[in-house]
Amino acid sequence: MNDDEKFMRMALKEAEQAAEENEIPIGAVIVCQGRVLSRAHNLTETLCDVTAHAEMQAITSAANTLGGKYLQDCTLYVTVEPCPMCAGAIGWAQIPRIVYGCPDVKRGYREYAPKAFHPKATVTVGVLCDECKELMQSFFRKRR
Repeated sequence: MNDDEKFMRMALKEAEQAAEENEIPIGAVIVCQGRVLSRAHNLTETLCDVTAHAEMQAITSAANTLGGKYLQDCTLYVTVEPCPMCAGAIGWAQIPRIVYGCPDVKRGYREYAPKAFHPKATVTVGVLCDECKELMQSFFRKRR
């Protein structure tokens, strides 16, 4: 298993935790030089806060761990394509590498804010895509 799969599996565990808490199952992990700085999942229902997305929680936690607002040597792993709000925060945090599992064709950043990330950021798409997608689809099937 390569590092991208390893850390995406951690993000998937966070997403599973979110589902158990009746949150939309999205998980995020931020890694710096092989060290996990933060793990998070959606908390929008728990906190009654529309901004409490997994990425936002992970960014705040990682910044607190490092003692600064910029995450310039980090990689963000997230199970689903970030929304425009999260993409903006990722850009402001200057995260240079973003890895996500499955696309979000309805609300993903690529549709609404394709230039939100830092100009030098790289994006890797599709790591454990099928597993990330199945978790989301299963969650919404149960809710309907």
